[in-house]
Amino acid sequence: MLQESQQPVAAPAAYPTLVLGLGNILMRDEGIGVRVIEALQGRQLPPGVELFDGATAGPDLLDVLAGRRQVIVIDALDGDYEPGTVLLLNASDLAAQPRQCVSLHEIGLFETLAMTRMLGESPRGVVIIGVKPFDVSCGLALSPGLTHLLPRIIDVVLAELAQRAAS
Repeated sequence: MLQESQQPVAAPAAYPTLVLGLGNILMRDEGIGVRVIEALQGRQLPPGVELFDGATAGPDLLDVLAGRRQVIVIDALDGDYEPGTVLLLNASDLAAQPRQCVSLHEIGLFETLAMTRMLGESPRGVVIIGVKPFDVSCGLALSPGLTHLLPRIIDVVLAELAQRAAS
């Protein structure tokens, strides 16, 4: 019998590669990550890939991220970019941004990835596909601008998956 301190943090990931869509679908373009996951459902993906709708979860994603070989995250990102800009970032790019965390409700992807490192369960590779939104007002539909870009964003995800499958 395992003592409590000997129990694993998370069960081994069934799929080594995770495609994680983040965002709030109630705020139009803020839900781009979730909308990409929806669009990828039913597509032929390389073996070992899991799609996951992470919505607005933060620390609840710890078990989902733990022990993965590769993680591809799609999320809306703010910054000094034109709306519709698609950025390809890695976890160290996010680490360079100053952060202030005041409560557990403000724990996001970066903090959750840091928790996986502290627990010895961090993914070996993390890529973030960040998209500058056009419209984050209340509403369920993506803005026309982001709707037009959705196929391009999906192509970026598929290219990342193909690159990782080849390596």
